[in-house]
Amino acid sequence: MSMMDELVGQISQRTGIPADKAQEAARTAVEFLDSRLPAPIGGNLAKIVQGGGGGMPDLGGLAGGLGGMFGGK
Repeated sequence: MSMMDELVGQISQRTGIPADKAQEAARTAVEFLDSRLPAPIGGNLAKIVQGGGGGMPDLGGLAGGLGGMFGGK
């Protein structure tokens, strides 16, 4: 089961919306985050969540990028 399948299941279960609507909501959320997160996650999140894309990207700079995004140094 991919992360996307798990996310859709969680959305459907927690909100009570049908699976097709939960799929649409999950895809929208992942696309939104994918376009706004710093590299290397940004631009790769959809691939990671959907279970494709040849594995995880190099995450070396992720902590610094996320820290900067949330006001850290």
